[in-house]
Amino acid sequence: MAKLVVDQIDLSGKRVFLRADFNVPLDGDRVTDDTRITAVLPTIEYVLKGGGSLVLASHLGRPKGKPDPRYSLGPVAARLEARLGRPVPLLPDCVGPEVEERARALRSGDVVLLENLRYHPEEEANDDAFARALASLADVYVDDAFAAAHRAHASIAAITRYLKPAAAGLLMARELSALSRIFERPDRPLWAVLGGAKVSDKLGLVEHLLDRVDGLVIGGGMAFTFLKAMGHGVGRSLLEPDRVEAARGVLERARSRGIPVRLPVDVVVAPGLDATTGLRAVGIREIPDELMGLDIGAASVTQFATALKAARTIVWNGPMGVFEKEPFAAGTLGVARAVAGSGAFSVIGGGDTIAAVQQAGVADKIGYISTAGGAFLEFLEGRVLPGVAALDDAA
Repeated sequence: MAKLVVDQIDLSGKRVFLRADFNVPLDGDRVTDDTRITAVLPTIEYVLKGGGSLVLASHLGRPKGKPDPRYSLGPVAARLEARLGRPVPLLPDCVGPEVEERARALRSGDVVLLENLRYHPEEEANDDAFARALASLADVYVDDAFAAAHRAHASIAAITRYLKPAAAGLLMARELSALSRIFERPDRPLWAVLGGAKVSDKLGLVEHLLDRVDGLVIGGGMAFTFLKAMGHGVGRSLLEPDRVEAARGVLERARSRGIPVRLPVDVVVAPGLDATTGLRAVGIREIPDELMGLDIGAASVTQFATALKAARTIVWNGPMGVFEKEPFAAGTLGVARAVAGSGAFSVIGGGDTIAAVQQAGVADKIGYISTAGGAFLEFLEGRVLPGVAALDDAA
């Protein structure tokens, strides 16, 4: 995991190709959440203070390999200008003669932003010639887009064949340090908290974690497949019948290895997702056939909090219920407070999980908040991330 980092490179007079993750939510031409822009500012400012110039690059949305004004990085350029207090012109493309000329003209302290990389299908195809064209724009490669590190795309993987040195940005380095601490040198006991809708999305992750953690907490929609595997009725709750046997196997392996698995002991049931009446908490043995479980109950929050009190390291991904609906948010918020109050070093990732700790007012008590979603999960599964593997190793 020891990778070359941007602060180990002499940047004076160098043009730096900085792959960022500016895949931010937009409302028309307005950025509605600039968290990912703010996260990369330390690297941008480090390069500029070091006497370098910047060619910024990112994707935005899914324009399907062709220009689409809905996915232009224009709003990002405007927000960057406001944040940096200096011009950040948006170039008309990310490759081509005009772009090459503008890149060659950069002087120390200059910044330009390339137009959406995914306007070209070659980006997602990890195309060699496209990567060479991108590499020709700069002298140094820096990747600060950990959220896209699980993608073998031209600006993430192939470009590093032609642009050296290839270093991690400051954000990437922090991500790798925090996530490596979980598995390479965790303070134990190490507990994982998993939620979200489907077992099928996280079965590989659960299997991988069984070899590494000292305890598991499982909530959210995925918990009902495990409850079914234990013989409980789940009413109309989310269930993946074809994963029940796999869930049973996970529970048996955990039991044989002495790894405690905490599942909900009560759930909040309702007639449907939009219900505002008829909501109540019931024990897991009492879920009515005609109702669905949409959140964990107060007794489950208490049980989970008690288990996590013993942890020294916690990794959490996924909400405990249909968190985006206010009547079913209490369980996730309760777990957020439990993680924050545990005293453990905690690492969280995923949009709903981040929203939960922010809504609960405990974000400042979390050890590390990852900006990544898919890359965060794939790292926890033990997969090789192309965007990390492509970077130079530290000396």
